[in-house]
Formats: sequence, structure tokens, C-alpha cells
Amino acid sequence: MDLFSLQEAEAREGFEPGADTSAMPLAARMRPRALDEVAGQKHLLASGKLLRRAIETDRFTSLIFYGPPGCGKTTLAAVIAQTTNAHFMMLNGVESNVADIREKIAQAQMRMSMHGRKTVLFVDELHRFNKAQQDVLLPHLEKGTVRFIGATTENPYFAINSPLLSRSQVFPLEPVPEEELAALLKRALADEVRGLGAFRVDMEEDALNHLAAKADGDARKALTALEVAVLSTPAGED
Repeated sequence: MDLFSLQEAEAREGFEPGADTSAMPLAARMRPRALDEVAGQKHLLASGKLLRRAIETDRFTSLIFYGPPGCGKTTLAAVIAQTTNAHFMMLNGVESNVADIREKIAQAQMRMSMHGRKTVLFVDELHRFNKAQQDVLLPHLEKGTVRFIGATTENPYFAINSPLLSRSQVFPLEPVPEEELAALLKRALADEVRGLGAFRVDMEEDALNHLAAKADGDARKALTALEVAVLSTPAGED
């Protein structure tokens, strides 16, 4: 690992501020950039709540989020990295192997030694990691090489190995309430930079609420449905 390799790796991440998002789906473009933009999860992120305090004071180590798809696990991890001025790196429990984990750890070590910048290592679908993969993380969590955040749709107390659980704080995420999904859709329709504001869409309140209700608490599903509806409707039609 050298400086050129580190810069090349960082360019591939895509979650850093300023990254080109023009080709991304609406759900990716509309990812929150601050804690107050996160839809739902008031039981964790309202003023004075433990997780919010830990993030705002930069006093967390390893976290595990579990909840249904689309509730904001990846989004929250990226916002945490941005709020704490840490670099965000992502692995997937289905696709990543031990070599991938070691590579990310090496990048985090170089980033800290060269730039003094912390790294948040986010592992999606953490329950898909086997024991060997989880064990590779343990010494680096102990030393603080990375700030680890794992996400799972499975109950971590059954799906994650005890050594990793004992080094992490577990937080359950809930489906996003319909009213907050509706507000998110309104923001997407109004946002001319990241959203669909350039299309000048005039959507009836009932139609917007219908999309929010049918999303079943899944923000990604709601935004995807909105994007399809807008892009597939010819100009001038209701």
C-alpha cells in the first residue's frame, strides 16, 4: 500500500462529499448528509438520545445496526462518518472475503499515519460474514484501527459471533413512519440538485401519500417508486 494506491482506492468509494452522483438512482442521490436529515429513527437520533450524543461528541467505537431493508442502516453509517470527519469505507458480507478486509484495514492504517484521519469501516449484511471473517476484524477493533459499523437484517444476538458482539454496541433501527416518508418524497420533488426538482412535478397529496403507504417503511422503495413514476410520465400528463 502506497500513497498512489490509497488515493486510487479513495476515488472508488463514492461516499465522500463532492463525489459525482449524477448517474446514481434517486435513492442514492438523496442520501442524508447530516443527522437532522435522516428519516425516522427518532428513538436513537432525537436530541439527547445516547447514539446522537455518542456521534456528536465523537465518542463511539464499534456499532451494529439491525433492522429491515430501507430503514437507513447504510445511510446512517455514512452520515456518522461525515459528522465525525472520518473516511467512509464499505464492505458487503456477501461479496467480501478476508483479503478484502485486510486491504481496507491497511488503507485505514495508512490514512491515519499519513493524514491523521480516522476511518469508518462499514460492513453491510454482517450476518453473512463467517467466523474467520469476523475474527479478522477483532484485533483492529481492539486497537481502534477503524471505527467499525456493521449492519444486518437478522437479530445480531443470534447471527453474529459473541466476540464481535462483546466489542460492539447494538442499536435496533425501525421502519420509517409514513409521514416521514411523505416528507422525504416532497423534498426529493423540490430538490433541483440531487432530486427531481428540475422536472417541475406537481403531484397530488393523495398520490404522494399512497407511495409512502405502499413503501412499508422502506425509504429506498419509496424513492425508487417516485423516480419511476416521474421518469415514466410524459411531459404535460397528470
